[in-house]
Amino acid sequence: MSHSQKSEHCKLEEDLQDPREAQGLESLQAPMAEEEATTTTSSSLSPLVQGTPEAMPAAGTPSVPQSSQRACSSPTATIATPSSQSDESSRSQEEEGPSTPQPPAHPESLLTDVLHKKVAELVQFLSVKYITKEPITKAEMLKSILKEHKDHFPVVFKKVCECMEVVFGIEVKEMDPTSHSYVLVKTLDLTYDGMLSDDQGMPKTGLLILILGIIFMEGNRAPEEKIWEVLNMMGVFAGKKDFIYGEPRKLITKDLVQEKYLEYRQVPNSDPARYEFLWGPRAHAETTKMKVLQFFAKISGTDPASFPYWYEEALRDERERAQAGVAVDDTTAMASVSSSVMSSSFSCPE
Repeated sequence: MSHSQKSEHCKLEEDLQDPREAQGLESLQAPMAEEEATTTTSSSLSPLVQGTPEAMPAAGTPSVPQSSQRACSSPTATIATPSSQSDESSRSQEEEGPSTPQPPAHPESLLTDVLHKKVAELVQFLSVKYITKEPITKAEMLKSILKEHKDHFPVVFKKVCECMEVVFGIEVKEMDPTSHSYVLVKTLDLTYDGMLSDDQGMPKTGLLILILGIIFMEGNRAPEEKIWEVLNMMGVFAGKKDFIYGEPRKLITKDLVQEKYLEYRQVPNSDPARYEFLWGPRAHAETTKMKVLQFFAKISGTDPASFPYWYEEALRDERERAQAGVAVDDTTAMASVSSSVMSSSFSCPE
């Protein structure tokens, strides 16, 4: 690759911003320093982690989606946009009469617009492949979506993988480097994606991961109003159907509770009654605080150690799990020995 080609490639990477930045997945403010942490101001604390413990050291806060429908450019919205915009533009020109000719758009700008559209189209294409449980190859993606833009496949594919993971909680994993074949799997070892819901046929793992993250960062229990505060920032509202998540209140207070990923309970002694969310037993069994923190760090473009308070808690959780595993192994071994002794004690002599 020549120097000019490398420069163009880098420029396109910058223009095709990370989906969090391009479509509202912005980095949140750093929590306050220790001496300020006792004050409650939504403007100073991250919307995601308001209520941080007093001992919280100054650190960054993971990014979260601000709009599930706009993140990465909603595939359905983006694909529907060009023709409708063209029609509206034609009508407005007819109503307003002749206008001053606009200078032609810069070629680089036009290319960036095209590639943004290709990102959205490929996200939709992979979503269908996930639903039909079909593997995918690079050759198929090039033929179906990027036939005329093969040189830009690495940039587009990178952004698409980020979108799939952030919005849907679906990881694009390479199966065969030789044939460039990929498989789409649920991230964080979770086994449920909400596809059995009677509301919408789209993966909902991304929302589950977000809620698990909020609960973890809120001290392992999150007030219901905190959950909705963050979801409202994303454009997800109770009672308003979302094209990915269906009816959000039903999803998080019933479906995910029935699946035992979340616990939804009344705050003790609250009057009027208030409710909170905790991790359910299935969440504890299938994933860990460290994996959730790693996910948030990944989409923030950093590493878990950048969030020292939660990193230390995640490490403690890992140690406790390891110790519990050793205890279970010891108990199993003792039971096996005891069973063997009892068996030999009551066996008939030959």
